[in-house]
This record gives sequence, C-alpha cells and structure tokens, in this order.
Amino acid sequence: MDTPAPTPHPEDGFRHLPVMLDEVVTSFAPTPAGILLDATVGGGGHAAALLEARPDCRLLAIDRDADAIEAAGLRLAPFGERVRLVRAAFGDLGAVLEDELGQECLAGFLFDLGVSSPQLDRPDRGFSYREPGPLDMRMDRRQALTADDVVNGYTESDLAGVLRTHGDERYARRIAVVVVAARPVTDTLQLADLVREAIPSPARRRGGHPAKRTFQALRIEVNDELAQLPGTLDLAVERLAVGGRGAVLAYHSGEDRIVKERFDRAATGGCTCPARLPCGCGAVSIARIPRRGARRPEEAEQARNRRAASARLRVLERTDPERRP
Repeated sequence: MDTPAPTPHPEDGFRHLPVMLDEVVTSFAPTPAGILLDATVGGGGHAAALLEARPDCRLLAIDRDADAIEAAGLRLAPFGERVRLVRAAFGDLGAVLEDELGQECLAGFLFDLGVSSPQLDRPDRGFSYREPGPLDMRMDRRQALTADDVVNGYTESDLAGVLRTHGDERYARRIAVVVVAARPVTDTLQLADLVREAIPSPARRRGGHPAKRTFQALRIEVNDELAQLPGTLDLAVERLAVGGRGAVLAYHSGEDRIVKERFDRAATGGCTCPARLPCGCGAVSIARIPRRGARRPEEAEQARNRRAASARLRVLERTDPERRP
C-alpha cells in the first residue's frame, strides 16, 4: 500500500523560527492575567508559545503584512476566541488599542522588530539580496513608497544618508555614487552586485554579505520603522497594568538604541539629576528594568538560526508610579 503524502502544514508559506523563544516566554511569566499584545505577530510563533504558557491570557496580535496575518490566523486558530488579529502597522497602535480594548490595560507587550524568514526567502517581496526580485521591500503592499523609489529616486546625498543612518554603512557615500551612476537599477540582484562593486575588496571578506547593511537600511526607510518606534513604545508602556511587562527584540543598533532610551526614560521618569543625588527635578518613574543590558541568543541558537545572531532582547516591567520601583 502506498504511503499517503504528508499533509502540508497550513502556514508552510510563512514558517518562521521565533528568535529567543524560551527567553521571551520566561520574560512574561510574572505578568498578571489579561491581554497580551504581539505588535509584530509574523507567523505567530512567539504568540502561540505565549498562549500555551499563559492560559489565563488572551492575545491581541497585529501585523502590517497581509501574508503574516493569514499565516498567524492559521497558526493561532486552535486558541479560538482567545485571539484577536488586526492588520495594522505598530505605528497605528493607539487607534488599534482604542478600537479593540477601550481603556483596558495590557498584561504585556512584545515587539519583534526583525524581518520574518518568509519575507526574506521570497524573492518577489524584494527583501533578498541573494536572488533577483523587484525593488519592493514593503511590509504592507498597500503603501505607495517602494525600494525602487528610494534606489532610483533619491538624490545621491539622501541615499547615502539612508544607508549611513539606517544601516551603519561605512561605505554609504561610495555605494550611493555607484548606484546613482547605474540608474535605472531594475532588481535586487543588480543592486546587490552594485553594492559589492562599491565596497573595497578587503571589506567584502568581513561581516557577511556586503549588501546586508544596504538592504537593511532600505527596508527601514521604505517602512518608516525607526520613526514609528519611539512613540509606539511610549504608548505601549503607558497602557501596561502594574506588574505588566514589555519585551522588544531588536536586530539593528538604531532600533536597540531607541528601545534602550525609551525604556530607560520610563524607568527614570526622564530624571536629569546627578546619579548619586536624590531626584530634585520631579521626575516620576513608571517602570523598572528587571535586568540591565540586552540579552543575546545562546550560541546554540545562533548556530541553528543564523538570523538570530544579531538579536538583542530588552525587558521592562510597569510599576506603580506612586512608589519608587
């Protein structure tokens, strides 16, 4: 008798290894029961693990990518009415919380700021520098701005600024000169080749693919990621219940700087007084940092999932503002 073919997993088209899964789940163990927010649900890997670990919690999950919402819906279907999915950017969090929760507080929130593996692995999305695809890079394909607009439309100076600011690219000016001279750039593989051409030979042999930083910078610019993050984090912290926790996975130094700054501001109230003196500026702390510094993935996880290597996890806990944490 023939062996039946295996039934495809419903979200095989958006399968993604959640980064630092055990550390994320453990971070939320002390939180009160209630609503957990996954502000970048992706394929639902972190969300499913949190719902399994916390049967006393429900989940509000958002993502701007329609493919991610569909995949997360399949992945989280077994949890039934405990899950509410909304297609939206995390920059729209205020409106989403008002519509979905009213004045109800959050027991916790999670932001995973990385690109999902399926987005990187599908050439038609334009995120990959290893295969030819359109210069797209939109998380939400309803928006107008694409990577093509940036690569072929920005001035040389503005393009270099994007690469330097969002990608920490040392050779931003050289890359911009080469790209502008080659216009029109028609696909991702051509762009990757141009970046390789612009970077000096010794530097190409260090730090992975030479186009990695350029593609990261373009993705951040197209999706306006860094501009949305500070205000969104402040709002999420404000909506936490006392004892609730927020966790953020960042993969880029610019993202991590923003997360650290906003979490530190919540923990200090923005106090500007000398560290060794009592606060005299009237700042009010509303949070504490359970563990100083960012946690990094274990070496075993980095070996298993190369895209986890740059991850940094920071966690914050909401406190009663009437008491010092």
